[in-house]
Amino acid sequence: MRVFYKLLIVLLMVGLSGFGYAQSKAGTTIGQFLKIEPSARNSAIGGASVSLSGEVMSAYYNPASLGRVNGIGAQFTHSQWLADIDFNYFTVALPIARFGTFAMQITSLNSGEIDVRTVDQPLGTGERYSVTNFSLGAGYGMMLTDRVSVGFQVNYLQETIWHSSTSGISLNMGVQYRVWENGPTFGASIVNFGPRTGYDGRDLFIDYDFNPDIYGDNDQLPAELRTDKFSLPTAFRAGISYPFNFSENNKMLLVVDAMHPNDNNESVNIGAEYQAFDYIFLRGGFRHLFLDDNEGGLTLGGGLNVGFSGYKITLDYAWADYGLLNETQRFTLGFQF
Repeated sequence: MRVFYKLLIVLLMVGLSGFGYAQSKAGTTIGQFLKIEPSARNSAIGGASVSLSGEVMSAYYNPASLGRVNGIGAQFTHSQWLADIDFNYFTVALPIARFGTFAMQITSLNSGEIDVRTVDQPLGTGERYSVTNFSLGAGYGMMLTDRVSVGFQVNYLQETIWHSSTSGISLNMGVQYRVWENGPTFGASIVNFGPRTGYDGRDLFIDYDFNPDIYGDNDQLPAELRTDKFSLPTAFRAGISYPFNFSENNKMLLVVDAMHPNDNNESVNIGAEYQAFDYIFLRGGFRHLFLDDNEGGLTLGGGLNVGFSGYKITLDYAWADYGLLNETQRFTLGFQF
């Protein structure tokens, strides 16, 4: 337990140092696609997953969960996100005996083609553009003791809007502590911790007239607009999960997370998962409790686990309410052997 407390203090110190230079609020961070939760299972329980393990995608919430991965696993999620934006996420994990677990993940988000409109041509210029986001991550987790696991993940991210783009590096770190076998688990993590970044590209090149009131001067001086640099959506999470085994074929898991992001106020996520016969799962939760002006919050879902010849196949579904923005759905397919 003392090891867990020491690691938690280190995590808090790193997190607070990050929030010290990034006191921005809603709508003022870059890389918003990093906040889209990939796992249908964890999304269905309100995203309260910093203390969970058992699937590769749990590393999105806390890379320390990689230390508890028991076999080679891979998962893929597809979602038709808000405004018909295409979201895909793939991750794979490889445990190596006595060394821990290594993992990789790829995230992509694509808006599709959009008409270019200007003040002078509100119906469109005939040109089309798209917004694409991409992230590539490499993570590692290990069991520090029989109860404490730690992990980290380094991410490269890129955002592109037509001919302009930005890129950066972020770090995720986490720790988990299981009080006893099949008992409660505490978890804490900091995600998307990294330097500020801004856009550049040929869309920012302009012709500039230094003094438009003077006739005859050069009114087409080559110039470049400089964008501000923005923080990444850094967030500190802490939470607990508690399993209840009513019988061999009836189990329940309750989860609670507290979140402290740098681009919004604090909130709480809660959720529950009911398991029947080791292969049927029903889930529900609520996101961002106590957050002012929160749009939606209810989450629901379910899943199936099928095992044969040493292989396990999982299929999970999640539905999430986003209020005025309507709802989203996620499908996650997983393999483990």
